[in-house]
Amino acid sequence: MEYFYSVQGEGVFAGQAAFFIRLGGCDVGCVWCDVKDSWDADKHPKLTVDFLLREALKHSSRILILTGGEPAMYDLRAFTEAFKEKGFRVHIETSGAYPLVGTFDWVTFSPKKFKAPISESAMLADELKVVVFNKSDFEWAKSHSALVPNSCKLYLQPEWDKRKEMEQLIFEYVLQNPRWQISLQTHKYLGVD
Repeated sequence: MEYFYSVQGEGVFAGQAAFFIRLGGCDVGCVWCDVKDSWDADKHPKLTVDFLLREALKHSSRILILTGGEPAMYDLRAFTEAFKEKGFRVHIETSGAYPLVGTFDWVTFSPKKFKAPISESAMLADELKVVVFNKSDFEWAKSHSALVPNSCKLYLQPEWDKRKEMEQLIFEYVLQNPRWQISLQTHKYLGVD
């Protein structure tokens, strides 16, 4: 769908420069998705891995973030091999609805209620990020924290349009459940979508 150089706005790597590749195609269908244009893969150009690698090498950071849409819909071995060969750390942001095919240095697992994740993806998570849209999402988060490794970082992130309502609830939840942390979409607060 697009590629760009920016700063990671969420989770463990928030505030760090990275090269992003947003892959078109998603069948998860989150009602609150902020990139619904990504859903139809056929609407977007097909670019080669070599072209994207050349674009990424124009920048200083050696972090690649594969996002979407749902990037795990694809075999990503060509991406991961080419970028790792050039010294990149390869991160993926996935709902966990598909097996991960490729070699990843960091897996952000963000399960969605609209399409169930698979346990295989949950077990590979370095970071669990649950978007909190309503109060029932706290139980959703808790149930999925049982599926990830003990070393996995746990994040609750308010859905952007309901952030005013959800931020205080998340704050209170984290005080009572200190294994969890708060993730904010800092890129949106900074106005750099």
